[in-house]
Amino acid sequence: MLRTGEVAPDFELVNTKLERTKLSDFKGKNVVLVFYPGAFTSVCEKELCTFRDSITKFNRFEAVVLGVSVDSPFANRAFAEKNRINFELLSDFGAKVAKLYGGVHEDFLGVPGYVVCKRAVYVIDRDGRVVYGWVSEDPRREPDYGEIEDVLKNLA
Repeated sequence: MLRTGEVAPDFELVNTKLERTKLSDFKGKNVVLVFYPGAFTSVCEKELCTFRDSITKFNRFEAVVLGVSVDSPFANRAFAEKNRINFELLSDFGAKVAKLYGGVHEDFLGVPGYVVCKRAVYVIDRDGRVVYGWVSEDPRREPDYGEIEDVLKNLA
């Protein structure tokens, strides 16, 4: 897990349109980086829809939301379309970024070789520094959305 005050490591992943997206593309904005275990799972759907419904507030704080999972860009696109997700979903199909930021669950649900991101949220300020980090070992546990909003308010 990254610590508050650290510079957030840059990365490049593919979005649902197969376009390369870098964290550094958002320098100058606050970023809410949301790692989720898997598209089309109930907790992930609830979590990402909660972020979707909060996007107007986040826009006021000059914050963008980026979702990251090990799912393919095609699965992420279908998931985004089904749930009307209004922010970028990025595919970390090698789990390299997830391992760097918050970790992964190996052999998830007892399936050998099945690796998913741990549920994690980071808020990264305009200068690229981590100002908030949360990682859960329990994939059923959602983040404290009010806490994230408070962090963004303080950055505005």
